[in-house]
Amino acid sequence: MPLYTPTLGTKSPVLLGHCGRRRYCSNRFLTPNYVVGFQSVSLLFSLQPTTTITRQNTAPRHMNIVSLSKFNRNCSFSSSSIMEDQEENMGGFVGFMEPKYSRELDVAVRAVQMACFLCQKVQESLISKSNGQVQSKDDNSPVTVADWSVQATVSWLLSESFGSKNVSIVAEEDVQSLCKVESAGLLEVVVKTVNDCLAEAPRFGLQGPQMALGTSEVLAAIGRCNSNGGPIGRFWALDPVDGTLGFVRGDQYAVALALIEDGEPVLGVLGCPNYPMRKEWLSYQHRYHRIISKLTPTTSESWDKGCVMYARRGSGEAWMQPLLQGQKKLVWPNSARPIQVSAIENPALATFCEPVEKSNSSHSFTAGLAHSVGLRTAYKNFDCRKQPLRVYSMVKYAAIARGDAEIFMKFARAGYKEKIWDHAAGVVIIQEAGGVVTDAGGRQLDFSKGIYLEGLDRGVIACAGAKLHEKIIGAVDASWNSSSL
Repeated sequence: MPLYTPTLGTKSPVLLGHCGRRRYCSNRFLTPNYVVGFQSVSLLFSLQPTTTITRQNTAPRHMNIVSLSKFNRNCSFSSSSIMEDQEENMGGFVGFMEPKYSRELDVAVRAVQMACFLCQKVQESLISKSNGQVQSKDDNSPVTVADWSVQATVSWLLSESFGSKNVSIVAEEDVQSLCKVESAGLLEVVVKTVNDCLAEAPRFGLQGPQMALGTSEVLAAIGRCNSNGGPIGRFWALDPVDGTLGFVRGDQYAVALALIEDGEPVLGVLGCPNYPMRKEWLSYQHRYHRIISKLTPTTSESWDKGCVMYARRGSGEAWMQPLLQGQKKLVWPNSARPIQVSAIENPALATFCEPVEKSNSSHSFTAGLAHSVGLRTAYKNFDCRKQPLRVYSMVKYAAIARGDAEIFMKFARAGYKEKIWDHAAGVVIIQEAGGVVTDAGGRQLDFSKGIYLEGLDRGVIACAGAKLHEKIIGAVDASWNSSSL
């Protein structure tokens, strides 16, 4: 599927070798993208040192560059510095080595940006009025118009980009409940929501349908997400709205998309529409929407909240870019900046987070464990050690990847099975940002057994670094026998 040619951001019109994580080239800030040569090929990560690039003096083929001179690394942005529209012409370059999965990551980031745009519109409607957009699934967890609409939108975009025969998707929502007679009104809203979103595709650098999708096409896109995963081949894992309860309450939620190949997550993209740029705002929990509305004027276009984080396995780099604002077009790399985990190694100085709901995680065990190792809470400025940072969804993974927290622990109660779409994207991002994610036995999470994380040892532990992770694993072992889990 045709894409708008992404661009490269740098302060100097010179193509450099690989600048790995935590390494920067003198006087140049490289964004995670190159576009070189005959085709509009997005290269989302730095070229390797062996890459040969030659200047052509013949036919004018262009490389576009976005100036990031206004980039503010303290995350205090004006709308003009976030969405830079000016491009500079550098002439044509030919000869390059394309990193593996570059196009997949390009499309995935744009698709998640679109999904976040859709979710923001639906969440505004949910908060302002009750209009029957929320239903309950068999396990009594909520599902909204956004869940089905995002699943349909992302499924359609991936299929159009790579061909439906080449796309296999594992996703959370089942199309059957939407096909029931009593869901006719809800289905109508979903179809409209999907089409409204796809109509905006050109702003995100993607091509939308030539005409609006019909009901059968939307249902087909949702139903196409019927893969069971497994150890062989390639499939996408999608959680259209992770943390639906937080979404309904106007709080934190995430759109999570990962590419898994031969049982290993190789790409991770995490959209966090309500993630605040000031990390202390994460602590507001259920009061988030009301407080953030007071703190942020409705006319503000600054980067106060909302981002997409992404990483490619083995790159040693993880990135964050703001959500698209207003009617701006997504000009790659959209003011992306690298993110890294915290350097804290002492548990007594670390902030830990856990799920909000007690139904799928033991708060009592993590509380006891936190006390035993002297873990701090989200309220660092007050040196309060009573409550952890409880956040809905994979935003917990985002907090660790960005350095806003150091530890995420989840110990499910007996009978609860972790699903791959709840972890795959976050695992890739944390690992490439410098962190560690394993089960409580220190083993890598296994994404090759289908839709569940089979063989999980007790729970999931994510930490900002190997030394901190080793200490937490040891503390879990020491505390486990005395617990009632």
